[in-house]
Amino acid sequence: MKTKETNIKTITTFDEHLENRYGKIGSKTRTEFEIKAKSFAIGEIIKEERKLCSMTQEQLAEKTGTKKSFISKIENRHSDIQLSTLYRLIEVGLGRKISFTIY
Repeated sequence: MKTKETNIKTITTFDEHLENRYGKIGSKTRTEFEIKAKSFAIGEIIKEERKLCSMTQEQLAEKTGTKKSFISKIENRHSDIQLSTLYRLIEVGLGRKISFTIY
């Protein structure tokens, strides 16, 4: 929706904001944004669960056969994570269960 005076699009929802900034779902820019957003969420989940378990990055790394620097990279969005590594960190390292929903 555009205002009469300014002719600038007024954004009213978060979805409209994303579309305005990154394009429609399926566009290259929007897909790249969505991948980065999911990567951020995974890193935050791992960090939060690790802290709930009162573990340091080093302790989680030792328990899962990785390095502290790798845990740090995942938590800070500087590394992609394979599904097998995600499983090992969450289920073996943190004693939690992974559940995926596809919709």
